[in-house]
Amino acid sequence: MFLINRRQMAGLAVWSATASRAWAQSPLTPREQELHEAAKREGEITWYSGQYSADSSEAVGRAFNARYPGVRCNVVRTTSQVAFQRLSQDARAGVAQCDVLSSTNGGHYIQLKRQNRLMQYRPANAEGLLPVLRQPDPDNFFQSTFLGIYLLGHNTSLVSEAEAPKSWADILDPKWKDRLAVGHPGYSGAIGLWALQMRNMFGNDFLRRFEANKPQVGRSSIDPVTMMTAGERPVGVAVPSASTLFAASRGNPLKVIYPTEGVIAAMSPSAIIRNAPHPNAAKLFMEFQTGPAMSAAVRLLFNESLRPDVPAPEGSRPLDQVTLLAPGMEEAERGVPEVREQWREIFGV
Repeated sequence: MFLINRRQMAGLAVWSATASRAWAQSPLTPREQELHEAAKREGEITWYSGQYSADSSEAVGRAFNARYPGVRCNVVRTTSQVAFQRLSQDARAGVAQCDVLSSTNGGHYIQLKRQNRLMQYRPANAEGLLPVLRQPDPDNFFQSTFLGIYLLGHNTSLVSEAEAPKSWADILDPKWKDRLAVGHPGYSGAIGLWALQMRNMFGNDFLRRFEANKPQVGRSSIDPVTMMTAGERPVGVAVPSASTLFAASRGNPLKVIYPTEGVIAAMSPSAIIRNAPHPNAAKLFMEFQTGPAMSAAVRLLFNESLRPDVPAPEGSRPLDQVTLLAPGMEEAERGVPEVREQWREIFGV
């Protein structure tokens, strides 16, 4: 990663504004045209967003509104776990508010599919995604719409590059006691995946050994980025590459660290809820998420592009040079609740 200077940022801003307008104004595909007409009669869509940051989620909403006039995207941004809990509360109350759910915890979709709570839909634009993202579910009840990279980060004013941890194993070193920050698997699906992957790699005692270093525990995986920026903790654990790169681009002394074992890759889906109050708008939103317009919008905030026809974000390492670590969706369904309870027992939060 490199800190983008003012000239580079200016160039990025020009490219991003041009690219965003180009994608927003590019002709709709036949499928998009058909859905747009139907969606205009519904007027809106409500999106439970647990994948992208608040800034990125709002950028997605604005880009959708610009591309499809007459259909408003209501963005409800929370952590993935809270989004799923909200959806569960809706179901218990017998109300239908959410049209599309986007969570970083793949286990949520396995559970919802088993409960017959998802609508079957295959976006035509999914054919243009990166091959690894094209068809996570052979029955087409959910579709990959997010590729998040979670790694280590450090405040370069507080910890030099030479001193900074180089691997996930390094954060267990006692020298990092009271110097680490991390999110919470009870709120963040990505942190749940990270904790499960660490248990798989290092054994059942990993979290207990990690707790011995007394990390500051936030909620979202983005919270440690805020803590690093404020100088509260010099090292962030399982932080999003996008949020860290964005904070660095604003002049903050932050740098990402690609652990030697690999990065956590959250290749996460979205799905239309079976009783979605705006089903045509929901299908249109799925087309948008898998099309180039959304990737063009989110890369401006340093999120990974989902498509080969939209460049990767500035400052990120090419994915073909990175080891991607991730538990499978079925494993996540079983394992994330287990590590979440283990976390609460060990950390007391």
